[in-house]
Amino acid sequence: MKKLFAIAVFAAAAHAGWAAQPLLTPAELSAQTAQPTPPRVIDIRDPASYGAQHIPGAVNAPYGKWRGPASNPGELPDTPKLTELVQSLGLTPGTHAVVVSTGSDTTDFGAAARVYWTLKLLGLKELSILNGGMKAWSDAKLAQDAAVPQVARSAYQPQIDASLLATRDDVGQHVQLNNAALVDSRPDAFYQGKVRAPAAKLAGTLPGAQQLDFNQWFVPGTTTFVDKATAQKIAAKVKREQGQDMVAFCNTGHWAATDWFGLSEIAGLPGVKLYAGSMVDWTQSKDAPPMANQPSRFEALAYDAKQWWERKTK
Repeated sequence: MKKLFAIAVFAAAAHAGWAAQPLLTPAELSAQTAQPTPPRVIDIRDPASYGAQHIPGAVNAPYGKWRGPASNPGELPDTPKLTELVQSLGLTPGTHAVVVSTGSDTTDFGAAARVYWTLKLLGLKELSILNGGMKAWSDAKLAQDAAVPQVARSAYQPQIDASLLATRDDVGQHVQLNNAALVDSRPDAFYQGKVRAPAAKLAGTLPGAQQLDFNQWFVPGTTTFVDKATAQKIAAKVKREQGQDMVAFCNTGHWAATDWFGLSEIAGLPGVKLYAGSMVDWTQSKDAPPMANQPSRFEALAYDAKQWWERKTK
């Protein structure tokens, strides 16, 4: 019995050791790429930037491949398309995948977080993001090259983890029943209904939504994501009843991916979901309930006229 217990403890410890850190510093990633089985580095920058210089061994999968149609980029691509993408990258449940974006600004982090979330939605668990992106890697003067590695295709069939996704119907029920913490990840002008995304038909926010501007997750003046202790303080700003889900949303599920990542992966809160289609999806629905912070008809018309004039005079 003692022997079996010891084996079980060892197995549990080994499994815990396999769990990837959600954030890696450039130094940590550099050390891991030197290991016999290095992680699969997924560079989501545009092909030209990747082709010029990238982390040795990195493969290119531009952010646009992970996004939906122009009518709403926040929508998830079809599962067959995502399956083809992860298989072409050679990903399997045992692969440690590290997502790398430009690191140019705080908005850029949302791209890495959205890809991380998509991979986790597809059933992959060993996931990380390079904190600070390629800018941090370059600033650390770590190795780069232009070689394009050959990657063996995998046969992985995604197992969708629906617990990470909130659909429009889910959100509609949450609004109707007031049974979830709805988190608006957008800056104040969007939350207050003063501006809206081009593809959104209405300005404003979901009824009962709390604002948690995605910019709060970064060390001031940098693109470095905060540590766990700071993340937990930020997460504590969101109020929810015990047992309720938490749903992050924005315009097209980009900024909200940063909130989801901070709340779920760094602060460690359970039951955090992402409304992928976000406000563009919500406002395109004919059956969507009235929103909060919605401007008057006159204010909406004035805003539309201003946007039209700015587009015409460009």
